[in-house]
Amino acid sequence: MNALAVLRVASVLLGIAIQVAELAVIAKQIRNPSQADEARAKKIVNGVCFLCHGAEGESSSEVFPRLAGQHWEYVAKQLDNFKSGKRKSTAMADMAAKLTPDEMLALGRYFEKQTVISEPAKDAALAAVGSYIYQRGNPYSGVAACASCHGPGALGTTQLPRLAGQFAPYIEAQLKQFNLRERTNDNAVMHSIASKMTALEMAAVAEYLAAK
Repeated sequence: MNALAVLRVASVLLGIAIQVAELAVIAKQIRNPSQADEARAKKIVNGVCFLCHGAEGESSSEVFPRLAGQHWEYVAKQLDNFKSGKRKSTAMADMAAKLTPDEMLALGRYFEKQTVISEPAKDAALAAVGSYIYQRGNPYSGVAACASCHGPGALGTTQLPRLAGQFAPYIEAQLKQFNLRERTNDNAVMHSIASKMTALEMAAVAEYLAAK
């Protein structure tokens, strides 16, 4: 057998070996889909997400939301909205554009499992005002109680975000965006509420939620 024939055989054998290895990986993923999803999510988080949101969803800055403990359905929905353009964000649109639906779900499940961080209120008096508004609303101005949708513990639902432990500046910024209709998804109900809130009420509710 000449050298060329040997090379051809070696090439075929290498190709077969690669295919067998790929099939083994796929088979393992089928047997352990949750493990495969978590491994993929960790790879994405450690490659991109950690820069802003932290490796465990704790966030690197108050500008960026904490994702630890957030409902996986909500996280996946927001990623999908960023990708489709329904929720506007140049930075997040670029990040989400590369994600598949399965990867969005995997990321949601990964962040939901992470430990939630909360800190004592920086302004106890302001947080007390926020507690009243959150739990009871403001009947004089027509502000609805936040707890009626997000729950008394601010834990949210599969469709509504967990707010407990979220950064106060981030919550306040989102309320302002809802008021101005700059937040381009989930806007219908939240605009009707935020548009009736004063700047003090927004800051108070945000301060209260950050410490929950």
